[in-house]
Amino acid sequence: MFETLFTPNSSVETNVNIRLRKGVIIGAGQVGMACAYSMMIQNCFDELILQDINTDRLQGEVMDLIHGVPFVEPVEIKAGTVADVGQNADLVIITAGASQKPGESRLDLVVRNVAIFKKLIPDVVKYCPNATLLIVSNPVDIMTYVTLKLSGFPAARVIGSGTVLDSARFRTLLAQKMGIDPHSVHAYIIGEHGDSEVPVWSKVNIAGMPLYDREGSSELDNAALQEIFERVKNAGYEILKLKGYTSYAIGLATTEIVQAILRGQDRILTVSSLVNDFYGIHDVCLSLPSVVNEKGVIKMVNLTLNDREQQQLIHSAQILRNIFDTLAL
Repeated sequence: MFETLFTPNSSVETNVNIRLRKGVIIGAGQVGMACAYSMMIQNCFDELILQDINTDRLQGEVMDLIHGVPFVEPVEIKAGTVADVGQNADLVIITAGASQKPGESRLDLVVRNVAIFKKLIPDVVKYCPNATLLIVSNPVDIMTYVTLKLSGFPAARVIGSGTVLDSARFRTLLAQKMGIDPHSVHAYIIGEHGDSEVPVWSKVNIAGMPLYDREGSSELDNAALQEIFERVKNAGYEILKLKGYTSYAIGLATTEIVQAILRGQDRILTVSSLVNDFYGIHDVCLSLPSVVNEKGVIKMVNLTLNDREQQQLIHSAQILRNIFDTLAL
């Protein structure tokens, strides 16, 4: 009966091949749904598939998102798996994993999440062989390395969300202290997304002006700066303690990485990826400022660090290396 509402237009070419952007989010918990919502309202995908072990909750989440489609750019949202409706996705985002509990470090999650990934990754490889894999599950550097080894994908196409959020927190708190907009602050957190992460104070600048002058002085005293870094490092734990999980900011951070990939933006982001031959660091996934586009991580910025920062980064890498060496992959 609905056919009578429309008049066919014989001049319209119906065989036009349009390249649609297809994504899969594995894990529809708080982080996965924050990612899905953020990507939906920012028009990242033409087709978005959500996969989760809790299928009833997943159906409800997908229904809720679908009801909002009239308010955003057209997008088809489905519940399913990479093995059915998710085949040949351009991007697979993995947020699945055990939840971090109050008082538990990100590294404490390793054993549980490695077991989960051993079940997930083979299907991703089989059904999405050309996808870029974006890992958000914690501990993200470990899980990025695990995914790289389990998938056998080129290192450029296995990316962790890394310290993109940490760097945003860093810029935000510095901006608040100085009474300016965070967009005008350039600052990086590198290394592990976790307790050994490294603030690159030597490269912090505001509108091109370095935070520290040549004599190593700053308008802000060292105690104030150290307090800012401690708040950055502990922000996730604090939010976890107050509300039980983090979601909004990591959803937005992940969306920024997704946009850089899908739109070939050549953005410099502190994502986690395989590092070799950087200040003597080899075969470790951790975060450094890297150029991200449709091919994945295509190169890393040749970041010059002072002696203290070098030693902190090497220490961070060693902590991760020690964990990697215990994994049975």
